Amino acid sequence: KAVVSTQSTGKMTADKKTTEVGVMIQNTFEAAVMLEKFPKSQIDIYVQVLQGDGGERCVAINATTLALINAGIPLKDYVCACAATVFQDSVLLDINNLEESYRGPLFMLAVMPQTESIVQLQLDHRLHNDHLDKVVRETIQGCRDIKVLLDRQVKEWTVEAAAAYEIKPRV
Repeated sequence: KAVVSTQSTGKMTADKKTTEVGVMIQNTFEAAVMLEKFPKSQIDIYVQVLQGDGGERCVAINATTLALINAGIPLKDYVCACAATVFQDSVLLDINNLEESYRGPLFMLAVMPQTESIVQLQLDHRLHNDHLDKVVRETIQGCRDIKVLLDRQVKEWTVEAAAAYEIKPRV
C-alpha cells in the first residue's frame, strides 16, 4: 500500500494526483519487492514531497528504493526511475517544472536495471514515433546512471554501519 502526500500545482486536483501517484508507486514496487518473503503481511510506503520542482514521481520511486533497502526489505533489483521529454529534437532527462510546463511529451520510465525490466511506463502528451527509440534508449541510460548513484549511497551506508558496529580491541 502506498500513501503519497504532495502539493499539486497542475490542473489535476491534489487528491486525484495523490491517488494516481500512490497507485503508481504501489504497482511499481509490487513488481520489485520479494512479496513471497512476507506472506500475510502488508508493507506501507509513505512518501511526502516537501518541495516539488518537477520529477516528483521519479524522485518518489528512487527514494522508495533506498528506503526499502535501508529497511531491509528484500528486492529483486533496484527500481530506478527517470523522466524525459523532447524539446527541439533534443532529449532532455530529469525534467524540472519549467520543462514540464512546456507541455511537450513527458516520458517516465521505471526499470529494474539488472534485467532492464520495465516496471512502470507513463507518457503524458503525444510523442512522435520518430523520437520514441531515442527517448527510450536515453531514459534507460538515465535509469542506469541513477542505479550507479543509488548503489554508491547503499555502499556508503554499509561502510558506515560496519564502522559503527566495529569492536575495538582492548589494550
